[in-house]
Amino acid sequence: MKIFKFAPLIRKSFMIWTKVKRIARSGFVNFWRNGFVSLSAVLVMIVTLFTIGSVVFLGAILSSTLQSLKDKVDINVYFVTSAPEEDILAIQEKIEALPEVKSVEYVSREQALENFKERHKDEQLTLQALEELDENPLGANLNIKANDPSHYESIAGFLESDNVLSGAGARIVDNVNFSRNRLAIDRLSKIIDSADKVGFGVSILLIVLSIIITFNTIRLTLYISRDEISVMQLVGASYRYIRGPFVISGVMYGFVAGIITLILFYPLTYWFREVSENFLAGFNLFEYYIANFGQMFLLIAGAGIVVGGISSYLAVRRYLKL
Repeated sequence: MKIFKFAPLIRKSFMIWTKVKRIARSGFVNFWRNGFVSLSAVLVMIVTLFTIGSVVFLGAILSSTLQSLKDKVDINVYFVTSAPEEDILAIQEKIEALPEVKSVEYVSREQALENFKERHKDEQLTLQALEELDENPLGANLNIKANDPSHYESIAGFLESDNVLSGAGARIVDNVNFSRNRLAIDRLSKIIDSADKVGFGVSILLIVLSIIITFNTIRLTLYISRDEISVMQLVGASYRYIRGPFVISGVMYGFVAGIITLILFYPLTYWFREVSENFLAGFNLFEYYIANFGQMFLLIAGAGIVVGGISSYLAVRRYLKL
């Protein structure tokens, strides 16, 4: 009795599955039967997906370059030569407690002198003048890096308070170089903001243009099958049944184009690996591609499937007025 109760549901499910198989089979048949048209659509989709992938690589390169610039920007706090080390370390702990601070490096007087000699190792007059001094003229310093360049101003404001940069009632700080670095920090912040906005805008524009190109290409493939579609309409086929095979074909265009695009990216990134590493702050394009291949596969193949399916769906609706 229970079997007869669910018989209509089983029959309906079987009919739906049969329709799905027929639509999928028709889509595959259309893809292989119209070989030249399919090749044209796949080539256009490769351009589309190559553009999307290139935008991803450009974004990664830009992020790496900006991060390298961020790492080179800092604030240095220079202490007087008589500043006790325990007072300097106490100030370091206060600065490290700030949420805006990424790291604080303590450079002792001895290390500062060694760094000075290393920087001026080719300037003999400077080194001779230094040797004539009875004692080390350099004081210790703190090298402060922020989580974001926009945080340096608030850190500088904190450093200007007397209770922070004082020890035993006397001010032990000789200089804070924020004012000298402020112009570079402000410019870097503007570059980062502008790069983010421009990168997002260019990505959207390229994707929209790629969809339009793919859309028009798939419309050409539909024109070839116009007689077949007219017959299907005359015999009473539903819009879904007519549209389905073309959507399946569009999905196949996108998937095949995605696989080919991923294959093309392999030798291209390999060839440019040394160029990118030498001229882009150590960013190796090939290593990035290999390390993020899973995400790239999902992005490129997924974008191909989505763009191909949506373009086919819209092309059928608009061109055939279904």
